[in-house]
Amino acid sequence: MTALPEVLPALPDVGGPAQPLLSVRGLVKHFPLKQGAGVVRAVDGVAFDVRKGETLGIVGESGCGKSTLSRLVMALLEPTAGEVVFDGRAVGTREMPLKEYRRQVQMVFQDSYASLNPRLTIADSIAFGPTVHGVAKRDAIRRAEELLEAVGLDPMLFGRRYPHELSGGQRQRVNIARALALRPRLLILDEPVSALDKSVEAQVLNLLVELKARFGLTYMFISHDLNVVQYMADRLLVMYLGKVVELGPMEAIYAAAVHPYTAALLDSRPSMDPSRRREEPPLTGDPPNPVNPPSGCRFRTRCARAEEVCAGTVPPLSPTPGGQLAACLMAIPGSGHSAAAA
Repeated sequence: MTALPEVLPALPDVGGPAQPLLSVRGLVKHFPLKQGAGVVRAVDGVAFDVRKGETLGIVGESGCGKSTLSRLVMALLEPTAGEVVFDGRAVGTREMPLKEYRRQVQMVFQDSYASLNPRLTIADSIAFGPTVHGVAKRDAIRRAEELLEAVGLDPMLFGRRYPHELSGGQRQRVNIARALALRPRLLILDEPVSALDKSVEAQVLNLLVELKARFGLTYMFISHDLNVVQYMADRLLVMYLGKVVELGPMEAIYAAAVHPYTAALLDSRPSMDPSRRREEPPLTGDPPNPVNPPSGCRFRTRCARAEEVCAGTVPPLSPTPGGQLAACLMAIPGSGHSAAAA
């Protein structure tokens, strides 16, 4: 593929392979309610790293804060507290202005139609970002055509069409091409295939795997589909009610989840094996109100193994023998839980 003109050169690796590409520290987002009636604790003290070249999967029930977290990382929302550091530089400061950051980090949203301007042709939509960053319109259109070809769409056939003339899968390919137009280093994928049927979903997932290798990308992959995440991710981050409850290598978590919530999510996956059919759901009830979350462990109101100590102690994200981090008192020696080691 032809490189972009020199006015938009490839971005350098500043800190080397050992430095995380993205570091999130103490990120908080509270949405105030009307008339001062409290706040919605959408994201409440989240911290994690995204390593260069990996795919970090983020899972959890609806309302757990996944999409809010993605918008905070993308700097589409102003955090209540905390910071985002990209390759060693704090985002939104003089050392990493937002315009520079947003060139290095791009996002693919769930709704492929709402993400595109209905009044722009497909080629113009993809070329828009590079023109904002100073690339001549002719060069930007050429780049758009190259990217359409990279995502499996004939530029002569699709470049002059409008979003309503494309199928959902085709529109999502366009969104991926548009995200790549600025030569970013990190792609945030927020439920990128959940609105597609299964055959198209598989095609888009395979495309994402191919593009990651081809362009040397790093992914944050957000999904509610645990099977899709298992296929895509190297590491897994599990959220519940605005907090991280488990984080670690995908294989380790899928083989032996430590946190009861993670285990319940994995058990809820449908199975074609008749011997694995469940008579009862692994997880019952709805998540508590994020305006007034439970004290101590936020999962305790739905946890079958909760004890009195769980109501009075907030479990920190701690290392476990399996190699992952888990926020559960049962995994912390001496925590006071009957299942914890002495």
